[in-house]
Amino acid sequence: MLRMIYSGEWLMHLWLIGFVASAIVIAFSTGFLRAHKIQPRGFKWKQLGFEALVAVIGGYVTAFILGNANRLLTSYGFIAFDNAPVAWWRAAIEYAAYFFLFDTWFYWLHRGMHKEPFYSLIHKIHHKSTSPNLLTTVSVNPLESVINGGFVPIFLTVMTLVGHPVGAVAAALILPTNIVMGLYVHAGFEFLPRWWHKSWATKWFITSTFHDQHHKFFNWNFGGYTTIWDRICGTTRAKFETDYDKICDRRAEWWRKLFARKPSSALSPVNAIADAEAM
Repeated sequence: MLRMIYSGEWLMHLWLIGFVASAIVIAFSTGFLRAHKIQPRGFKWKQLGFEALVAVIGGYVTAFILGNANRLLTSYGFIAFDNAPVAWWRAAIEYAAYFFLFDTWFYWLHRGMHKEPFYSLIHKIHHKSTSPNLLTTVSVNPLESVINGGFVPIFLTVMTLVGHPVGAVAAALILPTNIVMGLYVHAGFEFLPRWWHKSWATKWFITSTFHDQHHKFFNWNFGGYTTIWDRICGTTRAKFETDYDKICDRRAEWWRKLFARKPSSALSPVNAIADAEAM
């Protein structure tokens, strides 16, 4: 089963499921999402066509390369999985190891791709969007996708070679994590609570606003899963927390307006959004 999941075909299916689910959410909750938009007027429809084309081409190229790489490494025994039942703490450690090691891999390679000639050759396509949306997630140069996605077979191979094949539970969570995190940070909407960036327990984990500002301001907020390396290296945008609070204020005002209206008016979230945006 895990071999099937890590094939290119399953990779494309997982992305397709993510996009379909996201489209359904958007269709049924437009008013709610508009109230939580990070850049209310930043979206450009003409950008979607370009991103869709890049996503289709890049998606199939990446799935072909990484899918075949995974199959080849597995067939020669370089990638193996431990399908025996394991303790929850072992699964948690394996997953945490992947999570934080990938974040390190992503931060430094991402930061490097902002240097010439790598930016023009590899990363520029992804930054065509200064106000990201769901399609921006996969609007990426195929080479960049292979570099980022290549960490998975590298991680699985290293774990196998050191005599500790990744267990089934942790392995099954890796690709869904990549997809969910990719879609979330590029969605262009903020759903996390105001206290998220202030609490010691949660401020280390990335928010949609954090990555949205990377697309808007370019040279800040390079992290993929966490803010750890940005905080260590001083690459967190100085006004991030202030802007995050402003977004939360606008969001809270929309909810206040929505529930303060008379019953007949409360059924129209679009009107409430207009009032909130006019503030």
